[in-house]
Amino acid sequence: MKLSLLVLLIVTSVAVAQQSAQPPKGEPTNAAEAAAQKAAEERKLDEEYQAVVAKLPPDQQAWERVLQENLGGFYLPIHKKEKIAGKSNAWDFVQDDPKLPRVLLIGDSVSRGYTQATRKAMAGKANVHRAPENCGPTANGLKKIEVWLGDGKWNVIHFNFGIHDRATPIADYTQRLEQLIERMQKTGAKLVWASTTPIPDDAAKKQTAISILEHNAAAAEVMKKHGIATDDLFTAITPHLGEMQNPNDVHFNAAGYDFLGQQVAASIEKILK
Repeated sequence: MKLSLLVLLIVTSVAVAQQSAQPPKGEPTNAAEAAAQKAAEERKLDEEYQAVVAKLPPDQQAWERVLQENLGGFYLPIHKKEKIAGKSNAWDFVQDDPKLPRVLLIGDSVSRGYTQATRKAMAGKANVHRAPENCGPTANGLKKIEVWLGDGKWNVIHFNFGIHDRATPIADYTQRLEQLIERMQKTGAKLVWASTTPIPDDAAKKQTAISILEHNAAAAEVMKKHGIATDDLFTAITPHLGEMQNPNDVHFNAAGYDFLGQQVAASIEKILK
């Protein structure tokens, strides 16, 4: 009797363990299933996104095509989800008010973060556009500058390259800045350089705080040489890093991006006067 009870307990325990080990319904059980599920989710997302885009006016559809070609594997899915949800983002189509100046923001994910705050601060004062991607390092700028500039006329171009150039040798960095400045000046726009915001030391990511100081100093010399105005975001945000920058991160919280957006707007308004 005792043996039978023990066997029953063992069998029951094994059955319960097997049942609890089963993956939740709908979850993949191997790499092939995971890949198939991901592909299906991506197809569904794209179908819903394309359905939204199909209802847009031609000029907005054209902008969405530019974004599809440039946002990349990280930002494009985010944009698609936000577009489907009707949520505004930094890459919104900007319907220009012909009475207002046109402003272009060029920069990395930090620039993306303050784009909407800049637009809000400049509502009724300027049409604020941004380049259709995370612009990354100066090397990418040289490859993509024509796409970013597009065909329209710009009154002001507010630009930055820094965090993604932190390991770029200074000589290469300044040479590329020179080339980018030469191209942007041909548009006839007034240029504003944004100093790169601080980053924390992080050995795992091969980043150092001093690299930004060094690159900002080198960029400052280039801007001085060409008489280009500087929006010193580094100096403006530094006293507020503890409350506005995410811990151990180069990015900022909502308050930080609002603060930076106000700074960017003020620098643009100053140069438009």
